[in-house]
Amino acid sequence: MAASTLLVAADGPAPAWDSAGDRNPLLPGYFADPSIVRDGGRWYIYATIDPWGDDRLGMWQSDNGRDWTFSTPDWPTKAAATSPTSGDAKVWAPSVVKAANGRWYMYVSVGNEVWVGTAPSPAGPWRDAHAGKPLIAKTFDPRYHMIDAEAFIDSDGQAYLYWGSGWNWTNGHCFAVKLKPDMVTFDGVPRDVTPANYFEGPFMVKQGSHYLLTYSDGNTTKDTYKVRYAIGDTPFGPFREGLGSPILSTDTAKSIISPGHHAVFRSGGRPYILYHRQGLPFTPSGNTVLRQVAVDPLSIAADGTIATVVPSHGSNVAGFAKGRAAGLRWKASGKGVDAMHGPERAADDNYATLWRSMPGEPGVVVADLGGAKALRESRFRMEYANRNYTLKIERSDDGVRWSPLADVKAVSGSPVTIVHRTTARYLRLMTGPEETGVWEWSIF
Repeated sequence: MAASTLLVAADGPAPAWDSAGDRNPLLPGYFADPSIVRDGGRWYIYATIDPWGDDRLGMWQSDNGRDWTFSTPDWPTKAAATSPTSGDAKVWAPSVVKAANGRWYMYVSVGNEVWVGTAPSPAGPWRDAHAGKPLIAKTFDPRYHMIDAEAFIDSDGQAYLYWGSGWNWTNGHCFAVKLKPDMVTFDGVPRDVTPANYFEGPFMVKQGSHYLLTYSDGNTTKDTYKVRYAIGDTPFGPFREGLGSPILSTDTAKSIISPGHHAVFRSGGRPYILYHRQGLPFTPSGNTVLRQVAVDPLSIAADGTIATVVPSHGSNVAGFAKGRAAGLRWKASGKGVDAMHGPERAADDNYATLWRSMPGEPGVVVADLGGAKALRESRFRMEYANRNYTLKIERSDDGVRWSPLADVKAVSGSPVTIVHRTTARYLRLMTGPEETGVWEWSIF
């Protein structure tokens, strides 16, 4: 599949990921390796910024599981978490947990090493917790990739750390160690606990007395990436691959490609799996990847058996809103780069689809609200939450005569909120000649 595409021709059948209101992807943009926690009624997702990481980490917050706000914490950064042996790779693969001491800890890959930070709350402020040096250096075992650290807090409050990958998509190894109460000191010698068919992305789940080591194998740049699991009687195993493994794989009929590097969480008393998969249309070029975060229900039996996950474009999650009731009820006109990226994509409540402007031409989308309405602001979900954009908004009563409302430059984030108190039937968004993508334009 490395040379193929899943983009459907304009006169062909609608793709599986093209329905208005689809709830997967969960986040607007390209992110991978997600970690999720809940605190004080708010959800937090931490993730790698694609392609292949950034100088900062992405963090999303939401009170309803549907409307997410993006930021980049002050720590970790590539500049602040780099050692002489870390290499050129960026910031990626965070794991966030609350320890028995009441503080929050983040284990994150920077380059080819693992760093650890701490904060009083999931929102931060995050700060280095290991005297400005990696917790696991590349030199720990140069035969393997020292990345993808994932912390696990057992039911008795004891913390463990799992990590490890391979090189060139082969020979992955998983290491595990008990942590002392300070969460940054090893309590004993790390052990090699590698289960069968392991490559990277370990995540420990406990079910009764069973320890379920879930993990990824395959190649995330192709269609072979998947999630497997193995069962052990202790946090160190030994682990035997579970019945029905792998549990989450590519489903080409649904255009779900290379799901993996996941986290398991609970909401409303039931488990879910949060993971990344290839953005669509899947048009890989070399090792460049643009992945998106999705969530689906998980089923774990009393004996530790995990049922095959049915990946979807819109699973219900207990406690998550099913859609946005306001802001997107408008009719679009304008021009997109092709039939799959027309202006209506900016109002379909679906983060798999977006409007994209023609490269080299100013982008224009007109929103028809169906009648004169009192308007307060626009919220834009831009294609890349961490890049700068130039946006102009105009108003009109008849769609012919226009007057300016806002002109902003070098704005970033998600959502980008622009206040424009007015009364109008039509709003017109105009962008610069650079190619611009908008997941959603919500008007209030």
